[in-house]
Amino acid sequence: MAAGLFFKQALTNKGWLYDISVSISEDGHILAIDQDTNPNCYPVIEKPIVPGMPNLHSHSFQYAMAGLSEVRRNPVDSFWSWREMMYYFALNVSPSELQAITAKLYMELLKGGYTEVVEFHYLHNDMDGSYYAQTEELSAAIITASDQTGLSLTHLPVFYAHANFGGVAPQDAQRRFINSRDQYLKLIEILKSNQNQASYNLGLAPHSLRAVTEDEMAWLLDLRNDLLPDCPVHIHVAEQTKEVDDSIAYNGKRSVTALMDQAPVDSAWCLIHSTHLDDDEVSAIATSGATVGLCPLTESNLGDGIFRAIDFLNAGGHFGIGSDSNICTQATQELRTLEYSQRLIHRQRNILCSDEMPNVGSNLWQRAAIGGARATGRNIGQIAVGARADFVEMKFERNGIMAAVSPQAVLDFHIFSGQKADIGDVYVAGKKVITSGKHPLEEAINTAYVSAIQRLAHKL
Repeated sequence: MAAGLFFKQALTNKGWLYDISVSISEDGHILAIDQDTNPNCYPVIEKPIVPGMPNLHSHSFQYAMAGLSEVRRNPVDSFWSWREMMYYFALNVSPSELQAITAKLYMELLKGGYTEVVEFHYLHNDMDGSYYAQTEELSAAIITASDQTGLSLTHLPVFYAHANFGGVAPQDAQRRFINSRDQYLKLIEILKSNQNQASYNLGLAPHSLRAVTEDEMAWLLDLRNDLLPDCPVHIHVAEQTKEVDDSIAYNGKRSVTALMDQAPVDSAWCLIHSTHLDDDEVSAIATSGATVGLCPLTESNLGDGIFRAIDFLNAGGHFGIGSDSNICTQATQELRTLEYSQRLIHRQRNILCSDEMPNVGSNLWQRAAIGGARATGRNIGQIAVGARADFVEMKFERNGIMAAVSPQAVLDFHIFSGQKADIGDVYVAGKKVITSGKHPLEEAINTAYVSAIQRLAHKL
């Protein structure tokens, strides 16, 4: 781990700064930031540096589904028909295959500019729905992949008990997801006892109001107070209009309104998607301090809809981005899709920027990184004293294709040029985990992934 680095230009919590020495502690946090001439002779990074991006929502096993769900099997395909394919795929993934898939994904996420991932993990049971002898079998596969790749992990075991509002019995296709209260408590206790803060952060995740009753939500919050006080809490909400309609049919309330009435939602919460909101719900989320977890490419792929970003930000709301179904591992492409969705719905250009930061790319990256950090409960997502030393080097060709681009516009280029973002070195907690776009274990990780996919292909 570097004792310090010297950045020629970096996007900090004070905006773009030039010629800065960044001192790093032994545990990988930023001790000091000084504009100087590099008196400590730290290694010099010539290309622009941006904060590592937290990925606030991932289902790692879905990475291996790419291409399997892009065939129409229904007169009107939707999220709900896609979900049937996802269930079928999930029923066939073994622990070793999950570890290989997750390691490959996490390596690619690092190369895409992410330095933290929040794994919304609901694959708990054996293929027949029975509990593993080792309760944390599938969580262990996720944690091992994180350790192997160097991508920092916030692990969220999901409590999932029902098929719809009112405690409807789960479907057989959901059997790998379902936990009893006792089994879930056991899982959390084991993961907490094994937890090393340098290795993974632990939080809770009621899957959705469809999958968790009011009584179960209250029980989960009591469990949190007893075992993991102040930990992150994430939940799917208002992703689809059908969910909102089902909520109204069940209790007369829209999804987010129902959630706010059931739980003390605050800044430790992350509401995933929140696609379909009325005015009161936009205001309620912003006022609560909760972060909205946007997954623009998955939301586009599934036909979810478009988030009310302008109204939410004008109300003082916070957002971050996630890769969700992992059809894309590039943070820049998630941000591009978010901005373009707003341009299409508002029929304007350069929307998600500010007077203080008029460059859309810089504004998007910084706001998403800070919002994503809130959703992890960790001091990450910005280059600031006290924050973890997570850095991403953006390639910048002064005499090549980017000759007309200033350093302040480097993120504009990488997000909106239409080309794949060219990322060089990536640091997590001051340790270089990607060098010139390559991972040190890349060959072994790729070999294990191909083997896992070949085994899965025979089952499907």
